[in-house]
Amino acid sequence: MKVSKIFRGDRTIWVVFLLLSIISLVEVYSSIGLFAYSNAGGGWPTGLFLKHLVIVIATWVVVAMASHVNYRFFSRFAVMGFWISVVLLAVVLMMGGRWFRLPVVGQFQPSEVAKVMLVLFVARQLALKKDHTDDLGTFLSLLVYIVGVVVLVLPENFSTAALIFMSCYLMMIFGGVNRKWWWRLLLAGLLVVVVGLGVTYVRYDKSLGEQTVQTEQLLERSTTWGHRIHSWLQPNPDELSQENMARMAIARGGFFGVGPGNTVHARLMTQAHNDFIYAIIIEELGLLTGIIVLILYSVFYFRCIRLAWRCKGRFGALAVAGFGTMIYLQALANMCVAVGVLPVTGQTLPFISYGGTAYLFLGCGLGVIQSVAADVYDKERQEKLAEAGAASESDSGTPAEGFPVEQEEKSE
Repeated sequence: MKVSKIFRGDRTIWVVFLLLSIISLVEVYSSIGLFAYSNAGGGWPTGLFLKHLVIVIATWVVVAMASHVNYRFFSRFAVMGFWISVVLLAVVLMMGGRWFRLPVVGQFQPSEVAKVMLVLFVARQLALKKDHTDDLGTFLSLLVYIVGVVVLVLPENFSTAALIFMSCYLMMIFGGVNRKWWWRLLLAGLLVVVVGLGVTYVRYDKSLGEQTVQTEQLLERSTTWGHRIHSWLQPNPDELSQENMARMAIARGGFFGVGPGNTVHARLMTQAHNDFIYAIIIEELGLLTGIIVLILYSVFYFRCIRLAWRCKGRFGALAVAGFGTMIYLQALANMCVAVGVLPVTGQTLPFISYGGTAYLFLGCGLGVIQSVAADVYDKERQEKLAEAGAASESDSGTPAEGFPVEQEEKSE
C-alpha cells in the first residue's frame, strides 16, 4: 500500500508534523531528566520518554485515521462532544483542580478537550447560520457558548481561556459575522484582560503572597498570575527562576547550538521538557533551528488558511481556520515566553512539548484538518478528470458524458 493512501491530506502539513515530531523526540529525551528525577522517585528519564513516544505514535495514528473520515462526520459529532466537554470542565472545577488522574493515561485535562470541541461547535453553528451571520442574535448565541467555556476554564488556566477566546473570535471573523459586533467584542475582551491583569498585579504583594494564598483560596490562581506579571515586568537577574534559566539557555546556544544532549540548563529546570522546551531547542540546536521551528509553524498556518479558502464546505473551511489559528497562536505564545516577550503562560509548544492530553487532542484537530484537505484534493482531482474527459469527448465529436462529481451538501 502506498504511503499516500495511508496519510491522506496535505503533504506539506504531513512533512511539518513529521519534522516537529522528530524535534520533539530528540529534545524531550534530552530535557526530561530533572522532571523524571523529581516526579518519579529518582527514576531515569527513559520511562517517561517511552510514554511520550507512545503518545506521539498514537497521535500519528489518530491523525492518519481521521484523514480517512469524511469531515462532515465531525460536524454531526460536535454538539455532543461540546456538551460532554462542558460537563467535564464543570466537574473538574468543582473538584478544585485542573485535571483528572486516570489509570494508565495519567493526567487528563478537560480544557484540552474543550478547545477541540468548541472549535468544531462554533464552526458548525456558523455553517448552519451562514445566511444570518449579520444578525445580532447569531452573534449573541455564539458569544454565550464561547464565554461559557472561557468562564469554566479561566479560574485554573487563564492562558488557555485566552487562547480559546482568540481562536473563536478569529473564526467569527472568517465566518462573516458583522464587523461592528466583533470589533466591539475585541474591545470589550481587551478591556477585561487589561483590567483583570492590572488588578492581579496590584493585588500581588511579594511580602504578603504566602498569607494571601492561605486566607483566600479562591483567589490563589490570581496570586499566581500576579506573581508571573511581577516577575516579567520587574525581573530579578539573580534569581534562579525558570524564566532566567531559559534566557541563559538561549544565550548559551548561540546560532548553531552546543549539540543534542549537551544542555546544561535543562538539568536545572523542572519544565524544560514542557513550557520552556523552545529555549532548550535553541541551546542545543541553535538559533538557526529556533528560526526553522518558527518557519515550520508559519508554513503550517499558511497551508491551513490556503486550504480553508479552497474548501467549498463552510463547516470544513471554518474548522480548518479555527484549528490552524489555535495551534499557531499557542506556538507563538510558547516561543514568546521562552524569549521573554510574554510572561509565563503555561502553554506547551504544539507537537514538540512532552506529550499528554494536549498533544493527543491537538492531534485530533490536525486530523480534522487533514480530513478536510483530503476531501478538497479529491474533489479537485475529480473536477480535473471531468474537464479532461469533457475536452476529450468534445475533440472526438461525440457528446461529453464526463465524470460524476460529488455535490456539496447544502447543510452540514
